[in-house]
Amino acid sequence: MTLVLAMILDALSGEPDWLWRRLPHPAVLMGRLIGAADRRFNRGAARRLKGAAVMAVLVLGAGTLGWLIGLLPGAGVIETVLAAILLAQRSLVQHVRAVATGLRRSLEDGKRAVAMIVGRDTRDMREADVARAAIESAAENLSDGVIAPAFWFLVAGLPGILIYKITNTADSMIGHMTPRYRAFGWAAARFDDLLNLIPARLTAVLLALGHGWSDPRPILRDAPRHRSPNAGWPEATLAPILNVALSGPRSYDGEMRHFPWVWPEGRRDAGADDIDAAARALWRAWGLMLAIALAAALL
Repeated sequence: MTLVLAMILDALSGEPDWLWRRLPHPAVLMGRLIGAADRRFNRGAARRLKGAAVMAVLVLGAGTLGWLIGLLPGAGVIETVLAAILLAQRSLVQHVRAVATGLRRSLEDGKRAVAMIVGRDTRDMREADVARAAIESAAENLSDGVIAPAFWFLVAGLPGILIYKITNTADSMIGHMTPRYRAFGWAAARFDDLLNLIPARLTAVLLALGHGWSDPRPILRDAPRHRSPNAGWPEATLAPILNVALSGPRSYDGEMRHFPWVWPEGRRDAGADDIDAAARALWRAWGLMLAIALAAALL
């Protein structure tokens, strides 16, 4: 029942600014730890081995911390609050809807809002590009920020969700195919891929069930085309639900990259209404995940 309460608490409270202005968020603390390891060990020879050792220590430490917290008096309450903090349903929906709100005011407001949730260049974006970026972020972060942490809490309790979050944070910080991180961040990227293998596909199933989508052929066709082994699954499911083409060309650091389209037969003129529809899809998938958590608790 801990996960059920945590999901509801997160859905009701989200990320209270008044609290995180006074205290560092656990994800911030994880980021500081990973950043310190990056500065200390990402140098010299054997960087892949050093990166793997860093990830082993981080994972072992996160799992041990979760186990120790479970031994404390009142552990159930602590675990509920921590799990709620490490879930991101309400904040994700708020950030996604903010892009739709911004677009309805002006294209520039939409660009500023979407720049808060994506890493691609926004300067030359059109309205459809902004909307597409927001929808893709919604799909990917539903898996990374909600379904995957909830799944790993179901599997392994607080140690499971802590291991997942520190791995996902490490992947976002050092798991890049750049000269600096290609070797050092290899273990973080591969372990994150492994931990997201089941949750990404579960996210696709939840999105499909939430909309009565029963034809898996477009998903099976398009998900493997995606540059990520996991992010393609929720995107390839949400795209036909909204009838919007996703992925496709975008610019990073001034360089245009021509990624394959996901659901290429979909519309290329996405707008604010499509972003709102994506936000509603997030809540439907969340509701089904809540039902799974409740069923697990009752069993």
